[in-house]
Amino acid sequence: MSGFRIEQPGLLCTLQDQGRFGQSRLGLTTAGPADGHAFRWANALLGNAPGSCALEITLGGLQLSAEQDSVIAVCGAAVPLCINGKPKALWQGHAVRAGDRIELGMATSGVRAYLAVAGGFSVPQQFGSSATVLREGIGGLDGGKLQAGQLLPLTKPAAKAMTSQPLFALPERFWPDYQIPLTLRLIEGYQCEDFSVAERQRFYQQQYRISPKSDRMGCRLQGPPLHCQRSRMLSEGICYGAVQVPPDGQPIVLLSDRQTLGGYPKLGSVLSLDCWQLAQRPAGFELQFAAISIELAHNALHLQEQRFWQQHSQLEVL
Repeated sequence: MSGFRIEQPGLLCTLQDQGRFGQSRLGLTTAGPADGHAFRWANALLGNAPGSCALEITLGGLQLSAEQDSVIAVCGAAVPLCINGKPKALWQGHAVRAGDRIELGMATSGVRAYLAVAGGFSVPQQFGSSATVLREGIGGLDGGKLQAGQLLPLTKPAAKAMTSQPLFALPERFWPDYQIPLTLRLIEGYQCEDFSVAERQRFYQQQYRISPKSDRMGCRLQGPPLHCQRSRMLSEGICYGAVQVPPDGQPIVLLSDRQTLGGYPKLGSVLSLDCWQLAQRPAGFELQFAAISIELAHNALHLQEQRFWQQHSQLEVL
């Protein structure tokens, strides 16, 4: 068996695919990439099937050695990429040979980068997915974050991948900017009525700061506390992007590794496109919320899908 050997795993590196669906009844969360946009492009640039298993690298610091020929692409956070000490561009495919050394520096913009390999990484699935969830200890390699010395096997000989497809690059004008102001579009839920009109107005008018305690489970926000009129409620299922308000009044936007049940009141759910952007913002970043209707949310999703394929048709051949 051959593939990529981990020399240095960086601060936090996990294996993620499209996520684990239909298992909430077992208490298993969805997982999958924190930034679905960058993850999708990393696979698309290599011609992989959507959702193919890739590496999610938090803040950078990853070092790999290739034990077979392959093609890679790195998308997402601005992490310096070097192959054998030579700087390489993000958001494009790169051929690597057995013996090559791949290094990712520390992020200068954004939080999470995605390294995909032609054909994807070959990782056994658990409950229908190979996505890693550290809290539950499932997915990836032994259910944990990647460690130095581990081997990441590939799904097919990369020599075949290198000869069967050209290398592609996404033009820089299409790269996302993770430093621009961020407004999270919120689809209000029925529990929104448990907050007074004044509290809801204050929620939309004020800015929040991302807490250092944020992770893949959820993004904790800091700002003037919100007060809910309901003191008790039954636990219920939690969706991606749900905005919970615990007793301290500080909102939490629940993300990929969220719990499956929760008993705190929820203002609604953040649009998935904005959750991906949120996952790329560091601690201390300031943001605000804006209400959006279900109809406009659907329109935004359709427009994003159309935009993706328009950009895909303009890929540059290297």
